[in-house]
Amino acid sequence: MLLDRQIPRALRPVDELERLRTTYEGAWGPEVLQVIRDEYPGQVALVSSFGAEAAVLLHMVAQVDPDLPVLLVDTLMLFQETLDYQKTLSAHLGLRNVQHIRPNPVDLARVDPNGTLHQRDQDSCCDVRKVLPLERALEPYSVLISGRKRYQAATRAKLEVFEADGERLKVNPLAGWSASDLSTYMDVNELPRHPLVAQGYPSIGCAPCTTKVAPGEDPRAGRWRGSDKVECGIHFGADGRILRAS
Repeated sequence: MLLDRQIPRALRPVDELERLRTTYEGAWGPEVLQVIRDEYPGQVALVSSFGAEAAVLLHMVAQVDPDLPVLLVDTLMLFQETLDYQKTLSAHLGLRNVQHIRPNPVDLARVDPNGTLHQRDQDSCCDVRKVLPLERALEPYSVLISGRKRYQAATRAKLEVFEADGERLKVNPLAGWSASDLSTYMDVNELPRHPLVAQGYPSIGCAPCTTKVAPGEDPRAGRWRGSDKVECGIHFGADGRILRAS
């Protein structure tokens, strides 16, 4: 008589979180990218805002695999300078798989037909223009690469290189990098900078909800200024809620 045997389920990348942390937590950014790309072929995507510091991680990705999917969430409210920078930087680095992720026109017609939702409900605006489109775009991928760093905000101070985001593995290769590290890397590798940085924008999101930052302010102080909102909703806290200023 044959005994019933339970066939083990294949490990998902997120199931290997502790192994990855133990083995690669202190690894150099490009090494982390190489490992993730090699261990999970076809399962990895990078989400990039093509913002103030995006060139560093994008340069590393281009060295490892210029065909890796790079997802830019085009909310239809980005600065024109960001859209122009995306083209310039992508050509400079030789990135061959940059995808523009846009909101569903039906959703926009239903909840934001006049493009003014951000004036009365910023969370809902981010949800329809950024969170939902990205969720749909990420469905084929089990590993998400992010450019977040600990120094950027108090809500990111405990950020780890490897973390779980629901059933998806999220990788932050630059988690421990400082602003000085990033600037030096850009200088050494002669990377073009976002044109708005020189105009006083150290953190760049959608045009209606991004203002200049004064010297001494938190780098993200210009995002959703005047509210307690500090994240768009793509990145949540451990309790599953949108992160807010304390």
